[in-house]
Amino acid sequence: CSAVDACESSNGGCSSKAECRRTTPGNRACVCSAGYTGDGIVCIEINPCLVNNGGCDRNAECTQIGPNQAVCNCLKGYSGDGKTCTYISLCSQNNGGCSEFAVCNDTELTERTCTCKPNYIGDGFKCRGNIFQELLRNSNTSRFYFHLEALSIRDISGPGPFTLFVPHTDVLHSDPRVQDWIAKGVMAQVLRYHMVGCANLLYKDLTAITNLTSLQGDLIHISYSQNSLVLNNKAEIILSDAVGTNGVIHVINQILVP
Repeated sequence: CSAVDACESSNGGCSSKAECRRTTPGNRACVCSAGYTGDGIVCIEINPCLVNNGGCDRNAECTQIGPNQAVCNCLKGYSGDGKTCTYISLCSQNNGGCSEFAVCNDTELTERTCTCKPNYIGDGFKCRGNIFQELLRNSNTSRFYFHLEALSIRDISGPGPFTLFVPHTDVLHSDPRVQDWIAKGVMAQVLRYHMVGCANLLYKDLTAITNLTSLQGDLIHISYSQNSLVLNNKAEIILSDAVGTNGVIHVINQILVP
């Protein structure tokens, strides 16, 4: 007589995912293979993600890739190996895309707010200071700023409001009269003739005005025709409505002479 091998046929009736082990003659035990669980007759693949998120960080996604095998991937807004995930602050890089004059605040995952700092105005992505500061920041108006600085003219750094008609940088650079005015000591008067106090006048406001009194004291004549604003019948406004905290800047294509 020979012992009956209970595992010889059809894996002894065990699951295909189980090992059939002979015990005593004619008997066997079914043991689920690694990565599976059950009674051996029925073996189910173990999903490690169902327990403790598969050992992944709570800010990671656990993905089953095989029997009792999984990978961990940090969720959007976090970085790491999946076992450990660290929150990525949007504000930590390049101020979150906000203006250099804004405060960036992380609000929630992949979200942040940009708020202009005190004494600046704007949407947070673009923030503007007073018009004296803005003159320097814009290449179209920076030469006007340097002339003000050279003569220590600070009128427009006050609370305002002011309206400025600024000759384009190229015009101030190329007009030969500028050096002559500087030599004669009248450049300050010329510069102040481009400033209007106690008024924050946008382009649309200027279309309804015919005369303005400059800080220099003389009148500036304004005419509006064919969709163009012209000052003193010569200088046309070519860029308009650069708004700062204490006024507005308009760029003109010629120098106004009192």
